[in-house]
Amino acid sequence: MNKNLQNLTKGFIRENPVFAQLLGLCPTLGVTTSAINGMGMGLATAFVLVMSNLAISSVKSFIPDKVRIPAFIVIIASFVTVVELVMQGFVPALFEQLGLFIPLIVVNCIVLGRAEAFASKNTVFSSVIDGLGMGLGFTFALTILGSVRELLGSGAIFSLKLIEGDAMLVFVLAPGAFIALGYLIALTNKLNKTK
Repeated sequence: MNKNLQNLTKGFIRENPVFAQLLGLCPTLGVTTSAINGMGMGLATAFVLVMSNLAISSVKSFIPDKVRIPAFIVIIASFVTVVELVMQGFVPALFEQLGLFIPLIVVNCIVLGRAEAFASKNTVFSSVIDGLGMGLGFTFALTILGSVRELLGSGAIFSLKLIEGDAMLVFVLAPGAFIALGYLIALTNKLNKTK
């Protein structure tokens, strides 16, 4: 398989940031009360991942080693600001739901980890593909977790009512995030072992 295609697909199951590497759990557990919140947070993070990988890979030879991490954080913060302003202007309801978790993308270990481990050592194209793969894998994980929690907690997915009657309120609360995530991690581990 082509190396770039491997970089694009590895973020979904084998090296999924949430289910396999257990990275970025703060926003994962905090915002996934619904599928739309999970997808919105995932797409915002994916945009920051792709753009920061592109920028860091482009300027890596100009950044001295002593200020490498602070420079990466400034680049990442610039793209987080873009995401924050665009969401605030075009999807204010989602922006309000996600709240403080949008600015916290700056310190998300997935974004900074990919910048340090991949973008600072590889070509621009490979770095963009890696950011896209990891970003889409993160979006996939948050959307699945949000869908499970919304379905079990309120009987709906993307606010579309599927189950009538009483739901299990625990799944829209914090303990439900841990329970659902635990089962999804177990399922991912099972899938990885069968390959």
